[in-house]
Amino acid sequence: MFMAEVYWDLEWTLLQQGFDYAYDKRLYDRLEHGAAAAVRGHLMAGLDFQDHLARFMENHDEPRAAATFPFEKHRAAAVVTYFTPGLRFFHQGQREGKRIRVPVHIRRGPSETSDQAVADFYDRLIATLKDDVFRNGAWQLLECRRAWTDNPTSEDFLAFAWSEGESRRLVVVNYAAHQSQCYIALPWPGTFRLSDRLGAAEYERSGDLYVDLPAWGHHVFDVTPA
Repeated sequence: MFMAEVYWDLEWTLLQQGFDYAYDKRLYDRLEHGAAAAVRGHLMAGLDFQDHLARFMENHDEPRAAATFPFEKHRAAAVVTYFTPGLRFFHQGQREGKRIRVPVHIRRGPSETSDQAVADFYDRLIATLKDDVFRNGAWQLLECRRAWTDNPTSEDFLAFAWSEGESRRLVVVNYAAHQSQCYIALPWPGTFRLSDRLGAAEYERSGDLYVDLPAWGHHVFDVTPA
């Protein structure tokens, strides 16, 4: 397997030349500096491209994620990063919330105490990613509509559906520093029970899903017939 560490919009070029995956630096940059609309625009690319991108929150060249993103934003960015298609790339020390970037030339680093809140979050996220639906299922970017006419906060949402046979999952993120509301058009008809794999939320809903989330709030729902 060959992975290209490439920037400058040359990812597709390297994939066409035989690489299996290419770094998705654009997603990282938009999550760090941009708004949800910029991230959504990137995620509208074809799956023939997205399936071959390596999605990451940190690597040997970037600052540590725990030092770059405040904790709540860190969690939201990680949900977006790792529940999109492609290769999920985790860096040494990321799970433990290490904050000091270690140059690879030194071959050693300082002793750092693990951040237990970060570690607990990643343990739950990685356990959820072992679900076959997130590994082998079909991914779909969903439409988020205004909850009411003069409320533009629907633009702050990112929502994805994953499905494999009768197994369905729904990922919702409010990628903004304020509370937001929207309606999400679910791609499946019927009434469903939604159980959050990363939290305690439980709902029973039919039709379009109304969502109201705090700043950087997120859900990763199991979706089962009610």
